[in-house]
Amino acid sequence: MIDRGKISVIIPVHNTEVFLNQCIASVLNQTYKNIEIILINDNSNHECKKILEKFAKDHDNIQLFQFDEQKGVGAARNYGVHKATGKYIYFVDSDDYLPERTLEILMDNIKDFDMIRGSIKTTHFDRGMAVILPGLFNTKMYNENKYNLLKSKSVLNFLIKKEFIEKHHLSFSENHTFYSDLFFMVPALINVHQIPYIKEAVYFRRLRNDPIRNPSLSQMDKSLKVGEFLDIYKQLKRNYSDDLAGAYLDKEFLNYYRKTIVSYLKEPENIDSIFDSLHEATTLLNKGVINNYDYVLKKEINTLYNGNKGSYKRVDKRHRFLRELKQGLRSKTKFKLFIYKCFFTKLPIKEDLVLLESFQGRSYSDSTKYIYEYMLEHYPNKKYVWSMNEKREIPGNPKQVKRLSLSYYYYLAKSKYWISNSRMPNHVIKRKENIYLQTWHGTPLKRLAGDMEEVHMPGTNSVKYKRNFFNETQKWDYLVSPNAYSSEIFKRAFWFDKKMIESGYPRNDILYTRNDEENITKIKKELGIPVEKKVILYAPTWRDDEYYEKGKYKFSLKLDLDKMRDKFGDEYVIILRMHYFVASQMDVSHLEGFAYDLSSYSDIGELYLISDILITDYSSVFFDYAHLKRPILFFTYDIDKYRDSLRGFYFDMEKEVPGPLLTTSNEVLQSIENINEISLDYKEKYEGFYEKFCSWDDGNASKKVIDEVF
Repeated sequence: MIDRGKISVIIPVHNTEVFLNQCIASVLNQTYKNIEIILINDNSNHECKKILEKFAKDHDNIQLFQFDEQKGVGAARNYGVHKATGKYIYFVDSDDYLPERTLEILMDNIKDFDMIRGSIKTTHFDRGMAVILPGLFNTKMYNENKYNLLKSKSVLNFLIKKEFIEKHHLSFSENHTFYSDLFFMVPALINVHQIPYIKEAVYFRRLRNDPIRNPSLSQMDKSLKVGEFLDIYKQLKRNYSDDLAGAYLDKEFLNYYRKTIVSYLKEPENIDSIFDSLHEATTLLNKGVINNYDYVLKKEINTLYNGNKGSYKRVDKRHRFLRELKQGLRSKTKFKLFIYKCFFTKLPIKEDLVLLESFQGRSYSDSTKYIYEYMLEHYPNKKYVWSMNEKREIPGNPKQVKRLSLSYYYYLAKSKYWISNSRMPNHVIKRKENIYLQTWHGTPLKRLAGDMEEVHMPGTNSVKYKRNFFNETQKWDYLVSPNAYSSEIFKRAFWFDKKMIESGYPRNDILYTRNDEENITKIKKELGIPVEKKVILYAPTWRDDEYYEKGKYKFSLKLDLDKMRDKFGDEYVIILRMHYFVASQMDVSHLEGFAYDLSSYSDIGELYLISDILITDYSSVFFDYAHLKRPILFFTYDIDKYRDSLRGFYFDMEKEVPGPLLTTSNEVLQSIENINEISLDYKEKYEGFYEKFCSWDDGNASKKVIDEVF
């Protein structure tokens, strides 16, 4: 390895403490050692500042400069270039990281060129850090098509001679947040003759997993970006007459218009906010460039060029309808959405119409069921529609519509009230007149939505998952909470700032109103369970990372039911109530008379009532079952993995839960055998648990919720 001179690595930092250690460590660990690291603290929080100061104290080749007020990434980079003493400049964002040979490969290939570029790989996870083997890629030279290197509109992974930067007075915009790199890179590319492009010199650009609370610049709301992009395009187009630069900027403008601005203008008021700037931008376009685009785009750009806002609004409305129609004709599903969006949502809302749904149409159950039955008695004049995957027997004979059918979308659009216990489809449009009551479906042990570091479900992108979840929760007008502990978590994890109804769960009303021998005997007889036998309920949850494919999960039954029957068959029966993701996989036909698979039974509250012992793991069922003050056993054979790798918990189970944590089937059997002693051992802890998680419920939660909403 030849030492060609010092590299000044410039890292602007603002509140990236979660990623900062890995970022700086990846630069310190480079095989090319002649580097200085210039950290610019752009007025970060205390924790971030502390990390930076420790690195600067521990490493002689790190310089730390601190801004007293946030000036933005452009100002930080410009300041870093000013302070740099290296022959070469290299920029790193403080949430990204490098494989150890990146700078060595760039330095080995820059030779007499003014700048060189490596490849950028995007990753959500730390495990993107990989060993990049040398010799796998050929060097490409960019000259006339060098603007292809600006696909990401970024200076990242360019190694640039400082002399070249100074000669051409290159700097970043300090007045723009999102696209300040273009002010640096467009003139840089105008003045450079040839650029080597080395694919094996990799830069890992992190897509952050929390686009709501801690977004990267690229994940921020498009409303913040559109005006800035137009401003930058206009300034650069006026400043640089180079044919290649002009062609690049025009192409970027038209692509940005098609992909981002058209979507942004779905809200009519947004046309008013940016029309003048949009019109001004189109007057700078080389008119010939739009000949390569379709009629719809040409018509819109020409209308913008003429500057008549009314004409543009009419053209935009017509074209938007045509785009929706074109999309709708691609499949039956998309056609239903087209009819829903373009016609049903224009119909007047019916004030007395209530649409209800439980677990995305899978059942007539949960809090939605008990709210409906209370309303049926106290609000008989309202009209009720149930969204169901299959038709069920429901009291009151409400209208039932198949979920995601055309009828479903019609009643969704017409109903004043929506009541659901889980998320609705992402494409649902909530109008101002709609009132959405979300009951949710459990007290959380496992981390939820915005509190999850990483989502492990198959085919699920963490960023998209959280963004979609956020879009859903912003539609909720009311959210039901079972206890103060949940209220605190729901507000944070669901980004919820509207009306929290702190009533307890309506689904638990029956645990107070029907907890008697007559009702218990009736339910047992209806299910064909021997009245004289005690009941064990086994209700585990599913594992995010155990699956065959997207939507199809595995579950390995670790409980030895044969041994359990041999030992307890004379006194007990066992009910299996599996999560619906894995419910179809249970086969207990060889244990007839002892084991009952009631996974598809709609009302788990009735199963609680007839059960004498609950066995579970990390499912929220134990919070509900605790209302009965009956024994609970926790079969947590994979707790380390589940807690530390998959979901994470909100509290320490060993300290909080009102029953023992068991890791083997034999331990479970021993605990059943000694259930009276266990009940005594956990009596005090159970009382504290009940007070914390169950004290709001008194059998009247449905009434409290409906009184609040109606």
